Amino acid sequence: MRKYLGEAAAVLLLLALLVFQLVSVSRATSATWDEPHHLFDGYTVWTLHDYRINPEVPPLVKLVAALPLLPMHLAVPPNQERSVQTEAFTDGRDFVFGNGGDRVLFPARMSCMVFTLVLGLLLFLATREVFGRVAALFALALFVFDPNFLANGALVTTDVGMSCLFLAAIYAWFRYTKVPVNSTAEWWRLALVSLLAGLTVVVKFTGLLLLPMLVLLALVEAVRAKSTKLFGCRIAAQIAVSVVAWIVLWAFFGFRYKAAPVGHELNPTLAAYLPTVPNPEDATKLAFAAKHHLLPEAYLWGLANTKLTEDADTSYFFGHVYRHGSWKYFPAAFLIKSTLPLLLLLCLVPFAWRWEEWWKRPEFAMLLVPMAVYLFVAIHAEMNIGHRHLLPIYAFLYMLAAGTAAALFMRDRRWGLVFAVLLGWQIVTSVRVAPGYMAYANEAWGGPDNVHRYLSDANADWAQQLKETKQYLDDRKITNCWFAYFADGAIRPEDYGIHCKRLPTTSSLWWMNLPMDIPPVINGTVLISDSDLEGIEFGEGALNPYDSFRGIKPTALLQHGLFVYDGTFSVPLASALFHANNVQHLLAAHELAPALAEAQQAVTLAPHSVYSEMAMGDVLAAEKKKDEALTHYKAALTAAQQIERALQADVIPGIESKLKNP
Repeated sequence: MRKYLGEAAAVLLLLALLVFQLVSVSRATSATWDEPHHLFDGYTVWTLHDYRINPEVPPLVKLVAALPLLPMHLAVPPNQERSVQTEAFTDGRDFVFGNGGDRVLFPARMSCMVFTLVLGLLLFLATREVFGRVAALFALALFVFDPNFLANGALVTTDVGMSCLFLAAIYAWFRYTKVPVNSTAEWWRLALVSLLAGLTVVVKFTGLLLLPMLVLLALVEAVRAKSTKLFGCRIAAQIAVSVVAWIVLWAFFGFRYKAAPVGHELNPTLAAYLPTVPNPEDATKLAFAAKHHLLPEAYLWGLANTKLTEDADTSYFFGHVYRHGSWKYFPAAFLIKSTLPLLLLLCLVPFAWRWEEWWKRPEFAMLLVPMAVYLFVAIHAEMNIGHRHLLPIYAFLYMLAAGTAAALFMRDRRWGLVFAVLLGWQIVTSVRVAPGYMAYANEAWGGPDNVHRYLSDANADWAQQLKETKQYLDDRKITNCWFAYFADGAIRPEDYGIHCKRLPTTSSLWWMNLPMDIPPVINGTVLISDSDLEGIEFGEGALNPYDSFRGIKPTALLQHGLFVYDGTFSVPLASALFHANNVQHLLAAHELAPALAEAQQAVTLAPHSVYSEMAMGDVLAAEKKKDEALTHYKAALTAAQQIERALQADVIPGIESKLKNP
């Protein structure tokens, strides 16, 4: 009895340490890119049964996040029927910061933290069942001090929720296969698998991978048992699991096909959106599902969006921006963002395989099959925007690492000192990076200050640094400052009391059209997000308005992802982009003379910019000066074809269209 009480106390202590760290980082970091619109979507689903705000991801985590807000009296921005993403990001920001910022965000984060705590508990229970009590405590201790889970474990995002339910469903299936066929326990355990499978496909679209994983697990089990009858029983069970999961999915959408209440529609509608999906086969399958109402409209819209986003998003990898993803991205991200203690433990796994003959045990398939399938899909996907997408495999890795440690320790107790050192190392590396967990990179790659050399976006810079930025500016009494902020628009610096002059980003300039005035030379303190500095938004090299800063030593680096510079700096391309953008608004208002003046400035500042030449061509076309307009459109086409052509491929069809009909 005393042994079990001690074990329970150790688990509770470790989970309490996890809570303490997650609460601390939640208070220290600002809202990240996706949190406001996820939270607002969850709130509107609860209160209005309207799924239009953010169909990009399924609703489970968003509903959990919004639960503590339901008793509050909150101001709700009205839906203005704009495009889905504009409505989501704009209204999400207005909702969060119009209701006190952390007043709504902090309780929502604490609600989402439950997924991390349950994941930790499941990791302990699964490891205990497979490898024993000591291994389970070791796995949980390593997990509690993993910087990647501390970065994401209390965010209103789907990655940790997916990790939790992914492990829960696989573990439930494993326990289901351990009881006799047609027993009462089998039916209860199968019911649990079915429920968890439904929740998994409602937490994130990658949850759909669970179903083929279960088929492969059943196949491995049947081969081991040399029983086709067993395989047939398992497939029948999985058909039942799929049906129940499908019902659970529909339940989360209120058993209603339409995303919006009567009288409202998605913008764009699903019918208009599907033809834009890059792969016609994907579009055809989704259209078939829509025609026969096989899945809710919002779910289908989100599936289409994943295909479009995968095709549209650029990827930053080892100092270069790529138009599409690379199969090397996730293997490299894994090696960079995983802690060295975990990687060293995984290097010892083959020794445990040989001594313990793990391949003869059914648990071996439970560990390897889900990881193999998930990694295969991730590596072959084109969406390379963050290591966080690999989080669902980490619980299995920690189980494997802890099992290895236990096996080696049982053979030779001297291994205990090695594993104690590795655990201490894990704790130290986590404490040292706090609260900047988002930008974690292990010591072999130079630590978090150097992660930007290899990865960016959510690997380093996901809009989490604004509280520290405010403190930095206040401590130094800095008032003359300029800010290029990656998330500007979705979350604005002024939301945290930062009133620097705005430098352009793609969202603030072209999407949100936020107020700014950019001269060709700026002076004072300049703050630039890593994602903008590396060229993720505009492109690298000559396309990047902040490329010149990459060769300058920064004054400071805030939370490893926000660079600070002091001095006088030339930013001609940033100024040219600002003037070129002004042209479009002036032309829309039929103000040709001011539009011409803006276009002339843009061409003078950046004569080889596609946008400068396009702006001048548009003004001249509006003035009926066809030949002159064609000259500038041709210059724009030449620039698009000769300067980082792969990154400018999307603008070429538009230029060619203007050349045909200026």
